[in-house]
Amino acid sequence: MNDTHISDSVLYIGVNDRTLDLFESQYVVPNGVSYNSYVILDEKVAVLDTVDARASEQWFANLEQALAGEPVDYLVVSHMEPDHAANVERFARQHPEAVLVGNAKTFGMIAQFFDLDLEGRKLEVKEGDTLDLGQHVLQFFMAPMVHWPEVMVAYEQTEKILFSADGFGKFGALDAEEGWDEEAARYYLNIVGKYGVQVQGLLRKAEKLDIRMICPLHGPILRDNLGHYLEKYQIWSTYQPEQKGVLIAYASIHGNTAKAAQLLAEYLGELGEEHVELMDLSREDLSLAVRKAFYYDRMVVAAATYDGGVFPCMEEFLQHIRSKNYQKRTVGILENGSWAPMAGKVMRGLLEGMKDVRILEPVVTVKSAVKEENRAAMKELAQSCVDSAAR
Repeated sequence: MNDTHISDSVLYIGVNDRTLDLFESQYVVPNGVSYNSYVILDEKVAVLDTVDARASEQWFANLEQALAGEPVDYLVVSHMEPDHAANVERFARQHPEAVLVGNAKTFGMIAQFFDLDLEGRKLEVKEGDTLDLGQHVLQFFMAPMVHWPEVMVAYEQTEKILFSADGFGKFGALDAEEGWDEEAARYYLNIVGKYGVQVQGLLRKAEKLDIRMICPLHGPILRDNLGHYLEKYQIWSTYQPEQKGVLIAYASIHGNTAKAAQLLAEYLGELGEEHVELMDLSREDLSLAVRKAFYYDRMVVAAATYDGGVFPCMEEFLQHIRSKNYQKRTVGILENGSWAPMAGKVMRGLLEGMKDVRILEPVVTVKSAVKEENRAAMKELAQSCVDSAAR
């Protein structure tokens, strides 16, 4: 996944960051992340995006090596999020000859982030506009809310490269020994997942282009089997499950709810359910739990009552998948409570606020520990869960 060679005239000048532990200060990235940036060497020289402030020195060194003393004509700013645009001001001061290219919203955000006088130094582009560099021509397409309002992508017409901003990105440094799908899914669903409609709009624009390579702002350059990546984005942005199966996401305080979740998994297996995955929300990374919720077509949430509500990690999980537009799924509920079970009511309330989510009956109530009288209801819930897959 570490092949950064694009062509003789389109160069990769990004930086791997293996020291980052939390992307956007919330998502665990065990293999770090890459901040991608590119330069096109032609009659006119264009730099496409900068990098995070954490990687400034290495990026400027990469840039100057690629330029080999040549001046820069344009800096294209496709996305103003600081992990890509942190060095816009410093670049503009070091390269006073360069014109900044963006859309109207881009320049509004530049003014918010930096005290930078761009009088006579900006080129505002709109949907479909082109920028002629000589042998290369960049065409711009607006991608609002994928996943910021100013985002745009650039299609290079000669080499047929889509510079896709945060689209088709993934977690992980480029030298990480891992496949694309899972870390790209975790990246997409947690960061862009809310904006499926907007991603669909971008995909409709992309399908009209002859794309031979995709250069995102995070993750590897995609050059083979592009249909696979486009298919994944089609699935994710339309909120379709990737696997028929059941995620049992549980939040247990002293272990009894965990035992109930494990018993339910056994019942599902006995009924022939081939794909059942248990996830302890107290210990698993939240972003991975979100990815798994979208992966399967069904889910059971099992949680203990806590302070008259639901155990906090379950509430956080449900709030998070709701914020990412969780939909088109079937969900069962199992609650636990030693004297006044309330977890089920809270979980149902959160789920009912989600689009096209069907809640299974019965809602199972366990008081403290699973007893013989709970087993029939748990088996009924398992059967209901299996039956719902045939709908």
